[in-house]
Amino acid sequence: MATKANEIVQKAVDTAIEEGGEIGVQVAAYLDGELAVDVCGGVADDTTGRQVDGETAFPVFSVIKAVTATALHIQAEKGLVDYHAPVAQYWPEFGKHGKDKGTVYDALTHRIGVPLMPVSVTPDLMCDWDWMVDQLAEMHPLFEPGTKSGYMAYTFGWVVGEVVRRTDPKERPFAVFIQEEICQPLGIDSLWAGIPADVNPRVARLIDMPAARAGMAPDSLMPRAMPPQVATIQEVFGRPDVRQACIPGAQGIMNARSGARFFAMLANGGELDGVRLLSEDRVRTFNVPRPPSDWDPVHGVPHKGTIGGFHVPGSPGMWPAGTNPRVFGHNAAGGTVGWADPDARLGVMITHNRMFPHGAREDNPLFPIGEAVREALGVRG
Repeated sequence: MATKANEIVQKAVDTAIEEGGEIGVQVAAYLDGELAVDVCGGVADDTTGRQVDGETAFPVFSVIKAVTATALHIQAEKGLVDYHAPVAQYWPEFGKHGKDKGTVYDALTHRIGVPLMPVSVTPDLMCDWDWMVDQLAEMHPLFEPGTKSGYMAYTFGWVVGEVVRRTDPKERPFAVFIQEEICQPLGIDSLWAGIPADVNPRVARLIDMPAARAGMAPDSLMPRAMPPQVATIQEVFGRPDVRQACIPGAQGIMNARSGARFFAMLANGGELDGVRLLSEDRVRTFNVPRPPSDWDPVHGVPHKGTIGGFHVPGSPGMWPAGTNPRVFGHNAAGGTVGWADPDARLGVMITHNRMFPHGAREDNPLFPIGEAVREALGVRG
């Protein structure tokens, strides 16, 4: 690992903490399959003074969608899932109330019509996989599947994850599938959709946004897609039961090293250290924008996802990933972001615990950190 590269990125992290309002930050980057940046700084828990180190685990919210989408692509790679088949082919109960023609592709691209959470959801019920998938199966679609986009802030994980679970010959819980099919083969030791109980002391404490839903479009459906009673706040996502539950659209927990290693696999065309999870041809499609870029009633902006279930530069919150249109990854509520740059064979993860709203590039305190990573490693974009 290059000492000079770490020095450049460490300076950016320190500036983000001292001048940008950040509390605790980790940054890791893999270049050509090797860990090239690994730095951190600040406080993991402002109530105890616990410092961030490389082993600190951070809630990463929607970044876990990239892992969830990859799990589905693994099933497609094995011939167990057809992107163009109806979700109901694999999960018959889902086909109620006009959802029968909604395809796996529609689910991956947030066009299947179920972006809203059940009205009666609570943190306890959100932790119950069977309750959530039963509720989604019974739900009437917000629009005809395949005709519009509606960002599945939370529901993406259960819809995609249930397709994976239903097509898994071993019938594993989705959290186990992620560990056995993605993390263990790649040597990733600190990435979860539902942590083991003994990891809880490692998890950073969130610093909530000062103003709930700041900057949201007035007519946005986000308050129904992410209801206040299960909001992305410490009171909810700091609960041990929520941290330990598999909520794979919104509740990932990882450290930056593990996140960067995952994105490095994608940046290297589906392979890392001789372990291939996906074909190069399949991964090559992951940065292809999903047409058309129609208005998303949840985000209140045009949808800018890809056909593979990822986000690209220009999507809300993706500013730290730069401007290269071939980059793909996922950002999250509160600013956390990870990405793969296939041109540079670069995988990056930035984790932090101070929640801030998506906004302009100049207002994103993690953008200079992304710039520093590219400078340190000689990467354009």
